[in-house]
Amino acid sequence: MIFSLLLSLMLHPVHMSVTEINYNEKDKALQITSRIFIDDLELSIQRDIKDDALDLLKPNNGKTTDQLVASYLLKHLKIKVDGKRQLWKYLGSEKEDVALICYIEIPNIKKLKSVETMNNVIMETHADQSNLVHVTYKGKLKSLRLLSEKPADVLVFEEK
Repeated sequence: MIFSLLLSLMLHPVHMSVTEINYNEKDKALQITSRIFIDDLELSIQRDIKDDALDLLKPNNGKTTDQLVASYLLKHLKIKVDGKRQLWKYLGSEKEDVALICYIEIPNIKKLKSVETMNNVIMETHADQSNLVHVTYKGKLKSLRLLSEKPADVLVFEEK
């Protein structure tokens, strides 16, 4: 147990996630990719569902990895477009090295002026968690760094 904790800290001594929100003009949708360290996500989901023995990549509690992750993200990742809360669709995930890449989509976005993101993923587990959010809309890229003391912020895009 102590060895795996030390190994985990050596693998990634910082606690962070990176979420990219890209507007697809052809599909009129926000396509979201979120990269989260698997061990941090597993620990947070274990605490959330009160199951210390959960193996996120091989759950044996009757749920799939994607069901567990989608349920967790639903509580910890909220997006508003022009002040209106958006319901998103969890498309799935894939493992990449020590991270889980989660794919999400928000359909029916014809245009936007602002994107508000609340992302407190892992913040209940690690107080120093930093969640980076990059939003690309019509070729413009804007970024946020969300912390436990400020887990939400707004990016404004002005049309020319």
